[in-house]
Amino acid sequence: MNFLRKLFGNREKSTAYQICQFEDETACKNQQELLERYGTIALEKQNTLNNIVEDLSWETDLEKGTIKFAGKATFPMQVLGTLSHSSGTWMWAWANAKSDIPQNLLQQSIILKQYGEDNGIDIFTNPEFTADDRDLHVIGMIASGMFNNSGYYLADYGRGIMCVTIKSKDIDLDYHNSHLDVISTFPRMIALYDINHRRTLISYLKQKGYQITEDGAQLTAIRNNDETITASFDHLNRLSQLNG
Repeated sequence: MNFLRKLFGNREKSTAYQICQFEDETACKNQQELLERYGTIALEKQNTLNNIVEDLSWETDLEKGTIKFAGKATFPMQVLGTLSHSSGTWMWAWANAKSDIPQNLLQQSIILKQYGEDNGIDIFTNPEFTADDRDLHVIGMIASGMFNNSGYYLADYGRGIMCVTIKSKDIDLDYHNSHLDVISTFPRMIALYDINHRRTLISYLKQKGYQITEDGAQLTAIRNNDETITASFDHLNRLSQLNG
């Protein structure tokens, strides 16, 4: 893979972060809308990261702002927060003063906090709340999609799990934005989460670069003139057919 040829021993510098949003989109107002807008593209891209780091040992360097896998592959990271195993409590990194996390690693969590304050989204503004591993994946997916990250990683350190996001040009080289990924990724997404199928698919396809037309229960998405996705939905906007 490109990663194996280029990245071992390499380290990238972190960069500024902005929320990804199309001009015709309004801000999301709750966790459900966030997951529908950003979750599926994050799930697809997560496959690339998992193929690289799955089952590898990890260590973080907060001073350098990096997470290292197997002692070789090093990526810049942002810290979103931690989940305590003993209490089952999630704490956002911006609220965790005791951990002395450097300010430059809190950029994404602080932007999410501000987004939550602007749009009344409690999951972003409550410093602590009861959560489990499933919630960590939702938080990671939303943040990964919102900031166009390469993925997120749940780093279990024994007493808890730290959720970090990773953005690396080298990882992104191995993400191919494949047309066929739609057929495998979207059914996984709607099997995992109770979401509006139609809204979620439209957001996902737009983020992959498709032009979308709708005719009643039918949806057609075209990219590069020769890549076409068709979908149909029932009266509750549940997917009934998906072809590509």
